[in-house]
Amino acid sequence: MVILTSVMATGALTLTACGSRDDSGGDSSNGGNTTLTIGVDAPLSGENSTTGLGIQYGAQIAVDDANKNKLVPGVTFKLKAYDDKAQPATGQSNATAITGDKTAVGAVGPLNSGVAQSMQQVFASANMAEISPSNTNPELTQGKNWQTDKKRPYKTYFRTATTDELQGSFAADYAYNGLKKKTVFVVDDKQTYGAGLAKIFTEQFKKLGGTVVGTDHVNTGDKDFGSLVTKIKTSKASLLYYGGQYDESALITKQMKDGGVKIPLFGGDGMFASTYIETAGAASEGDLATAVGVPADTLPAAKTFIETYKAKGYKGDYGAYGAYSYDAATAIIKAVKAAVDANDGKVPSDINTLRSSVVDQVQKSDFEGISGKVSFDEYGDTTNKQLTVYQVTKGEWKAVKTGTADLG
Repeated sequence: MVILTSVMATGALTLTACGSRDDSGGDSSNGGNTTLTIGVDAPLSGENSTTGLGIQYGAQIAVDDANKNKLVPGVTFKLKAYDDKAQPATGQSNATAITGDKTAVGAVGPLNSGVAQSMQQVFASANMAEISPSNTNPELTQGKNWQTDKKRPYKTYFRTATTDELQGSFAADYAYNGLKKKTVFVVDDKQTYGAGLAKIFTEQFKKLGGTVVGTDHVNTGDKDFGSLVTKIKTSKASLLYYGGQYDESALITKQMKDGGVKIPLFGGDGMFASTYIETAGAASEGDLATAVGVPADTLPAAKTFIETYKAKGYKGDYGAYGAYSYDAATAIIKAVKAAVDANDGKVPSDINTLRSSVVDQVQKSDFEGISGKVSFDEYGDTTNKQLTVYQVTKGEWKAVKTGTADLG
C-alpha cells in the first residue's frame, strides 16, 4: 500500500509505503539546497536479511561519503531503504513507492533476481536507473533467450555483480578440476536465482566430463530435509551442489553431515554469508561457495569502507555485496553530477529530465570503485568479471581461488 500526501506549503510529494524505512544512523546532511533521494530495496528482515542489510548500509556509506565530500555541489543525497522481505510482490510495491517519490533519482537493489523481475518494468516506466549489486540471473539483462539471442529488456537496469553464466561455470570448473570431484548431486530451491544457477552448473559440469548422479528440488522455508539426505546418500555422490540461499543450505549441510553423508556442499553467492556458518556450525567445515568479485578485505580501496562499516556498528554482512552496493550508489551519484554539469551546474528542475539524464550517464560510467573498475556493457552488465571460490576453514570463509570463468 502506498499513501500519497500532498504538502501544499512546499509543493513536495511525500510518500509513506509499507515496508519502507528511513536511514538509521547515517549522516546525510551537507547543507545543500537540493535534496535528492536514492532508494534501496533489499530483504532487511527475515530470510536473506544478513546480506540485505549489507546492501543497505553499503549504499548508506556511499551517500554519506558523497555528502561529506560535496561530490555534487548544492545537492544533498538522502538514502531511503525499503524492505522487500525477499518477496517479488513486495519488491514491486516498493519500486512503485520509490519511483513515486519526486525527489528520487535512482535505486540500488534488489538482492534477489526473482524480486528484480517484478521491479524492472516499474523502473523502466519511470525511466529511473536501477542498479543491483547482487542479481546474477542472465535473463535480467540479456533476455529470456540469452543463450542463443541476447537482447536487453530494459535500458534502465544495471548491475555491479557478474552473472550466473560465469558463476555457475566457474564453480563447475573448480569442482571438477580443482576438487577433482567427478560425481555430483544437484539441488535447487525452484527460485529464479537458484534454479538458474543450478542449471548452468549442471551443464558445465557435464561438459567437463563430470556425472550428475541425482537431482532434486526444495522449497524456500523448508526445515526438514531427511528424504533429500537419503537420496544423496544412496546416490554415492562425492559433492552436493546447491542453487539457492543460505537459509536452506545451512540446514541441508547440517542434516546431511548428521546423517552420515560426509561430502562438501558447494553453492553460489546466495549462501556466502556469515549466517551460513553460524547456523550450520561445525557441519559447514569444508563447504564452498562462489561469490562475485574478489574479497573486499584484499582491496586497498575498500579499507576505509570496511573500517567505517564496523565503526558505525552496522548490522548485516558487508562481505558479499557491501562494496558492490557502495559502487552502485556511487554510480548513481556520479551520474547526477554529470547531469548537473551538463546543465550549466544546475539541477534540472524537471525530475523526469533528471532521471532520464541519470540513466544515460550511468550507462557511460567509467571509474575505479572500491570493488574494482565500474563500467557497464551494452546489456547493463558489469565489465568486472572476477569471481572467487570460498571455503569454510576453521569456522570462517577463506578464499581458495580467484579468477574469471572460461566459457570455452
